[in-house]
Amino acid sequence: MDADEVPAEKRREGWWWKALLSGLSLWAAVIVVTATTHSSALIPTLILVGSFLVPFCVVLFVVERVSGILRPLDVFMAFLLGGVFGVLGASLLESDLHPSPWLYLQVALVEEFVKALILIAVPRSALPRSAAQGGFLGACVGAGFAAFESAGYAFNAAVTTKGIDLASLLQSEATRSILAPVCHVLWTALLGVVIFGAARGFTRFRITAGVLGAFVGVVALHALWDGMQDLSLALASAATGTRQGEPLASGFYVIGLVVVAVTGLASLSLAVRYHEADKKHMGPEAEPGETPRT
Repeated sequence: MDADEVPAEKRREGWWWKALLSGLSLWAAVIVVTATTHSSALIPTLILVGSFLVPFCVVLFVVERVSGILRPLDVFMAFLLGGVFGVLGASLLESDLHPSPWLYLQVALVEEFVKALILIAVPRSALPRSAAQGGFLGACVGAGFAAFESAGYAFNAAVTTKGIDLASLLQSEATRSILAPVCHVLWTALLGVVIFGAARGFTRFRITAGVLGAFVGVVALHALWDGMQDLSLALASAATGTRQGEPLASGFYVIGLVVVAVTGLASLSLAVRYHEADKKHMGPEAEPGETPRT
């Protein structure tokens, strides 16, 4: 029996959580050795392990669950291209942006647009398409983007005028690793579900009202997430009538991130349920180029 013919349930060996536990142990070991020896040569290793561990575990989670025409190679290419070209494209498009009240919205628009292009480009030959495959592939694109972006943030946090700031590096990596599944991974997975769901039974991807709505929603979630600190400070200042509302602002910040994350998870759940119901309503998968049966 070929690997593709093995039921998905039998191929789920839990490599993602095994890799997560092993990676955490490795990351902790690198931290201890770096702190003990003060060797700057270990900083790149520390950045790579800390930034890529959680996103890579997302890829392993997906690989154990994809079935049908979506190959593991497509999954890994989505991760790699989502990271390299995603960060490159976003950096180039964001280079001309200037500080303004709309900066967070502009950044979110650019980054989600770049990830959407990669999401569409990677599986061009994959037919038939399904919402589940789109969600899995989108999660990998988002994971790749998150991994490379986190590495950049960790590097910036580590390098200071006084040398390497190990504490700031670790704080940056830990925070971004914990939040990665409900940021780029979640947003691009949601977009993938809707884009692939709209393309079900067709040879080409389609721009529908649902796709546009999902894109606008993802951009809004992204912008709110990035701008939550400024928004929290504004709310705290308005509530206290002064600019000294840091403790209250911290509470608003955490609550705001939770609300954005829960909204994203709920939207993903609704999108998956909608396309699953639509799949049952439309009947068996149509052949490429044919209109799905009703």
